[in-house]
Amino acid sequence: MKRRDFIRYMGLAGSGAILLPVGLSGCAVAPAGKQIAAHANTNGNAPLAYGTPRQRAHADGDGTPRMVVVFLRGAVDGLNVVVPHGDREYYQARPGIAVAHPGQNNGVIDLTGYFGLHPSLRPLMPYWDSGQLAFVHASGSPDGSRSHFEAQDYMETGTPGQHNTRDGWMNRLQGRLPPSESPVQALTLGESIPRILSGRQVVANMPTGRDAARPTLIDQPKISQAYGAMYAGNDALGKAYRDGIAARRELMAELSSNEQRMANNGAPLPNGMAIDAARLGRLMRGDPKIRLGFLAVGGWDTHANQGNGAGQLAGRLAPLATGLATLAQELGPAFNDTVIVAISEFGRTFRENGNGGTDHGHGNVMWLLGGNVRGRTIYGQWPGLNKNELNEGRDLAITTDFRAVMSTLAEKHMRIPDNALQEIFPQYAMGMQHVSNILV
Repeated sequence: MKRRDFIRYMGLAGSGAILLPVGLSGCAVAPAGKQIAAHANTNGNAPLAYGTPRQRAHADGDGTPRMVVVFLRGAVDGLNVVVPHGDREYYQARPGIAVAHPGQNNGVIDLTGYFGLHPSLRPLMPYWDSGQLAFVHASGSPDGSRSHFEAQDYMETGTPGQHNTRDGWMNRLQGRLPPSESPVQALTLGESIPRILSGRQVVANMPTGRDAARPTLIDQPKISQAYGAMYAGNDALGKAYRDGIAARRELMAELSSNEQRMANNGAPLPNGMAIDAARLGRLMRGDPKIRLGFLAVGGWDTHANQGNGAGQLAGRLAPLATGLATLAQELGPAFNDTVIVAISEFGRTFRENGNGGTDHGHGNVMWLLGGNVRGRTIYGQWPGLNKNELNEGRDLAITTDFRAVMSTLAEKHMRIPDNALQEIFPQYAMGMQHVSNILV
């Protein structure tokens, strides 16, 4: 058996181990009744923000920029997340699943007079009110694929329409961060390394849930010694193994300390995403060398019985909101140096289907949460909901490429040199005017 096969067979490449892919592996909104051209000028000449940004000074943290990406796998319905309740077309197209007007039972939480937030996302309202939460509407990948797998792959590699990209854009971004003596600069929660973090750079992973800190086979001294002898060489695989073990030991030591402090507090964490979010937040707060974080949340493919202000979608948005708020809280002072970005592969159809749900669509909404996010604003160019302005007559159009947002964060927040952005997002002509002011 080859060493690579053996390492996978023994479970080192999953269940709490370190997976090492080092050679292995906002809006210009029209008043009611008035629409904006579907593919309006995307070069930054139109008004590009809607809302009332809170004027505030730059928040002081420890000076180490961090970014967490939360991938909502399954294509969340962005039109029921940030709801255009000021447009009658929305209610006409969704008689059974539209979120009710503000002030009604399970109604929208008004944000701007035209847009509102789904009521299940109320735990995030303190961040909107404080100016640390923003959205980019009518955004997403310009590729028209309606395949979950394909669209997620394009968004994670950062090369829409390209099937042959081998690494993820977060791994490429990691390669442009300042060198660190720590093997843990990027951390993903889950059983495997996602496409977005695959590539040449070392990435640490840990399982989700309450078993994350449980010792595994590789932690047994005899097994560890046997592997150490097997990978004692100076070849790339040996170096990858040693980096992985060092990363695991560092994470396990930090987890043990944090888990003990958590137990001493005496209060259990909420079920679901909040458990993982709290763990990630504590790790990134306690170790500034961890610069990038990633976690994925599924269950957004609501083809039937989607619900409106209550129901299936509401039941999934509620723990997501709690999880994001928990992540922000557990980051502590590090929140001032962190941007949390929530993305999904595409949106849903504008009109509800015959099963009380929505089908695969196009445009969606991106979420931005962080200490220095210029919040209380919805960014992007709102294309309108008139049939002539919908993508293919059925979906919210995309007027902001998701790479414009990510490029802005890479340059202005993560401090990646401008000349390196083309490496992170190849084949993308930077058009950051849409979102160049999303940070304080």
